[in-house]
Amino acid sequence: MNSPEFWNDQRKAQRITKQITVIRGQLEENARLITISEEMQTYHELLKEDFSDVLLQEAAMAASRYADDLDVIETRFLLSGKYDSADAILTIHPGAGGTESQDWSEMLFRMYTRWADTNGYKTSIVDLQPGDEAGIKSVTMEIFGDFAYGNLRSEIGIHRLVRISPFNAQGKRQTSFASVFVYPIVDDDIEVEIEPNELRIDTYRSSGKGGQGVNTTDSAVRITHLPTNIVVQCQNERSQIMNRETAMKILRSRLYQHYEEQREKERQALEGTKSDIGWGNQIRSYVFHPYQMVKDHRTGFETGNTAKVMDGDLSGFITAYLRYVVMQKVEKK
Repeated sequence: MNSPEFWNDQRKAQRITKQITVIRGQLEENARLITISEEMQTYHELLKEDFSDVLLQEAAMAASRYADDLDVIETRFLLSGKYDSADAILTIHPGAGGTESQDWSEMLFRMYTRWADTNGYKTSIVDLQPGDEAGIKSVTMEIFGDFAYGNLRSEIGIHRLVRISPFNAQGKRQTSFASVFVYPIVDDDIEVEIEPNELRIDTYRSSGKGGQGVNTTDSAVRITHLPTNIVVQCQNERSQIMNRETAMKILRSRLYQHYEEQREKERQALEGTKSDIGWGNQIRSYVFHPYQMVKDHRTGFETGNTAKVMDGDLSGFITAYLRYVVMQKVEKK
């Protein structure tokens, strides 16, 4: 960074600066861990030499005081994947069930938007297709901030909702499904070979609820990568050129992850969650009736405060998943 030429390439300089910030944060947290460890070790030695109830109570208060710090530090160290520090692209698609599943997809969209707002992340809607009666047919959003992808990769999979349907006049209980997928936004200097003849580019008019935000020109862009059948679309800008640039950025990210998964032989596991947006494939269940509970079927973590979860409180689920991934790796060794 002290080199006079460092800022000549602004994009590269910003990427390196971000990496340095992440590493510096890890070093500071490591130093914090050492300080906590040394202090608790001192209490342990003092209690061994001259035990007293007063000193034991003081040590217990110190341990309690450090508990929240340790949870935060542990979560950050668990975010050690190759792309965990990257920004993220999140997509939501409803399963079978028409309006019911589309409404559930919109509820999830609000949940992740609230999570992002609460945790200081910036969001940008790339593409949103409203439902015919209610909800959404699909949504793609970008989430910007440190460790956005690392936190949100816990959400990849099928999400199941059980509730009394507001769209059923008889008030029957209804089960709905929606799929969530998350991709890291890769660095612009990473090379992904995309041949022009491998792309099908379609333009169409942007859509919006209630007729609002509808363009009078075909500015929305949909790009299909024919060899992989990966489809991305963007309609958040009024300019077709800008929508095309954003769509290509998302396509590059998705292709890079796709090829990485192939090389690491992980694609099968990821694709397995994509097979059916329905029974037997859910990673998490949200039950609103006859009782209230949100449970992650991979980790076993659950809570009865459904309102808090739907308002964006996902910290417990994220931490439990990060611990689960580490334990899976340990068990395989």
